[in-house]
Amino acid sequence: MTHPTHALQLQSLVQANGELKVSLVDMPVPTPGPNEVLVRVEATPINPSDMGLLFGAADLQTRVPSGTATHPVVTMQIPERAMKSMQGRLGQSLPVGNEGAGTVVAAGASAAAQALMGHKVAVWGGGMYAQYRCLDASQCMALPATASAADGASSFINPLTALGMVETMRLDGHTALVHTAAASNLGQMLQRICIQDHIALVNIVRKPEQAALLRAQGAQHVCDTSLPSFMEDLTQALIATGATVAFDATGGGQLAGQILTCMEAALNRTATVYSRYGSTTHKQVYIYGGLDVRPTEFNRNFGFAWGISGFLLTPFLQRVGEARAQQLRERISAQLKTTFASHYAHHISLTDTLKPEVIGQYGQRATGSKYLINPQA
Repeated sequence: MTHPTHALQLQSLVQANGELKVSLVDMPVPTPGPNEVLVRVEATPINPSDMGLLFGAADLQTRVPSGTATHPVVTMQIPERAMKSMQGRLGQSLPVGNEGAGTVVAAGASAAAQALMGHKVAVWGGGMYAQYRCLDASQCMALPATASAADGASSFINPLTALGMVETMRLDGHTALVHTAAASNLGQMLQRICIQDHIALVNIVRKPEQAALLRAQGAQHVCDTSLPSFMEDLTQALIATGATVAFDATGGGQLAGQILTCMEAALNRTATVYSRYGSTTHKQVYIYGGLDVRPTEFNRNFGFAWGISGFLLTPFLQRVGEARAQQLRERISAQLKTTFASHYAHHISLTDTLKPEVIGQYGQRATGSKYLINPQA
């Protein structure tokens, strides 16, 4: 297959003056090494995890467009108080995009690389907001013949994160779990996994229509934070399921603390012996996202057996080891269009990605409004 010598790549640069510049630049298309493949990227999603690298700590309301129609540039201002968090990337023009899918158009000499030649593959390796991406063959997963690039674009982060939640629940000795922002693509995926694996799941959403969506998909326990009865509803769901571990996509605000409070209340309602130190059952909230950018706040009214910590996909995969990680990837591949299907509300091009009005839309990170980039459009 033929391919150009140069192609577009989206890059993000933080400058010492507090300006963030996101631009489309021409980059040389590399020749694959012995165990590498060159992928023509045909679909790549905008995940919340991509937004952190794409825009850093910049204020999206300050966006100013420039450049040309084919090579647009957007600049934004980073508040002075946030510049400390950006020091590690000053002056570096970083490629963006965690995952995607496309067609292998060139391959190195190794058997693993040659086996992928001409196939559609899902890849996870960074720099995916580009027309071409060169990666090691081990970073690719061949897609089923019936799958399109759009079907495979989100094959890694959401599926492996959802499976990672279930695996972590088991490894930590819990038997049921709680998930926030539960109407998201990832949340719906987790719901399907839990139904399939017979695991009790408590879904937390913030709108009645999101609750209705999940119930229509078979969810038994859905709690809406917008209702006055939320805390009691959550406590009752925790009594019914026995869930003592939660995965929180919001991060900021009071929700993590509210979950721990309700877990303690649920345990105390079934306790037979009083303890002034609270329940001895460990309650855990893992924060894996930052949809709410406020500080995490909580009132420590849930005893002493508790924890709040972060959850990231890469450390989880290191924890379970390559053999188990491969088993999880095989499950994803086998159920790509069912259990692990992703849905997109908007399809855009690379140049669309830098239009101020489009940034304003996907920058809201709204549930049910996922964006998919087609770099070839």
